Amino acid sequence: MQVTAFSIPARPGWRWRICDYGGATLEESHDHFLTIAAAVAQGAERLAHMNAVDRANSARNSTPVRRRNW
Repeated sequence: MQVTAFSIPARPGWRWRICDYGGATLEESHDHFLTIAAAVAQGAERLAHMNAVDRANSARNSTPVRRRNW
């Protein structure tokens, strides 16, 4: 999973977003932060407390690869 920071032009400040590797948003902050670093640090702390499993990555790796025998 990843923590990213984003900003909306209409509102000053940065927010964090936690996404799985499939691109689904798991959680997003409502608080605004003055810097990207502050937003990512708070998001990383939240991710550590979530104890979540990235099912998008697990599903992708659990599918067997089929190869052709020519």
